[in-house]
Amino acid sequence: MPKPFINTTYTADPSAHVFNGRVYVYPSHDRETDIKFNDNGDQYDMADYRVFSTDSLDPQGVVIDHGVMLRADDVPWVSKQLWAPDCASKNGKYFLYFPARDKDGIFRIGVAEGDKPEGPFKADPEPIKGSYSIDPATFVDDDNEAYMYFGGLWGGQLQCYQNGNCVFDAGWQGPQEPKGEGKCALGPRVAKMSQDMHQFDGEVQEVLIVDPETKEPIAADDHDRRFFEAAWMHRKDGVYYFSYSTGDSHYLCYATGKSPYGPFEYGGRILEPVLGWTTHHSIVEFEGKWYLFYHDCELSRGVDHLRSVKCREIHFDENGKIKTEVPEPIEL
Repeated sequence: MPKPFINTTYTADPSAHVFNGRVYVYPSHDRETDIKFNDNGDQYDMADYRVFSTDSLDPQGVVIDHGVMLRADDVPWVSKQLWAPDCASKNGKYFLYFPARDKDGIFRIGVAEGDKPEGPFKADPEPIKGSYSIDPATFVDDDNEAYMYFGGLWGGQLQCYQNGNCVFDAGWQGPQEPKGEGKCALGPRVAKMSQDMHQFDGEVQEVLIVDPETKEPIAADDHDRRFFEAAWMHRKDGVYYFSYSTGDSHYLCYATGKSPYGPFEYGGRILEPVLGWTTHHSIVEFEGKWYLFYHDCELSRGVDHLRSVKCREIHFDENGKIKTEVPEPIEL
């Protein structure tokens, strides 16, 4: 059974990257709260970010805690809930991307820049123009162009934008995603990044995830395959792998395509359900092997909002399909 990658504090939603020969992990930082579980995710009441790194993913590898790299109090526009972050490197700089609620309670995505992968990071005074929802994941392609994928249903507010990218419809607040015969699932969003990595370069687009046989978009009622949150992108052998969480059915799934914009054909499951409600991950290549970072509630013995990051090697078959991993049962 994989042991927690980080066992000194509660962490979740790990974004893993290889910078300067080390694996850096950018998680959200869970903390104790008396807020009861609800579909808006108010129990995930995080207030700062820490970064961790290692030069070995062996079980005996030493993980360094680089400390707090950004606090909610450091960002003028943030009111609360520093949820799942990501980091990207381009042109010798490092960019921390993070979702948070603004002063009106609407999720936006911010950016902070630093000179080193461990920070410190200085946040822009305003969120990225045209950004919304949660779970930013930024992918820098081989041609040095960068793309941000984002979005999350229910508490992540993605369902509030069914009338357009710039129209927040409070009437959709809560778990009211599309449902019923003939309805398509809401897709995640993608936007190309500006050269300085601080803004979107062009319009936000919806990402299509389609059935490999019919080529039709995944149905809204297909909760075992539809996108819920936790977008991630990696590229292997010229193929773009878009992976994500299905949310209330608790799977990590993936889809493949020929362009960073999609469409992506559903490919299967990466990981079966773990202990805990949420599933959020990243995939990274390190020293010739591919690794899945994810979280569960082993350290907290099942407390949903106190999660811990784990890591396990994953494998691809001869056709490029990701082999499904099954987590070992945890005795409470």
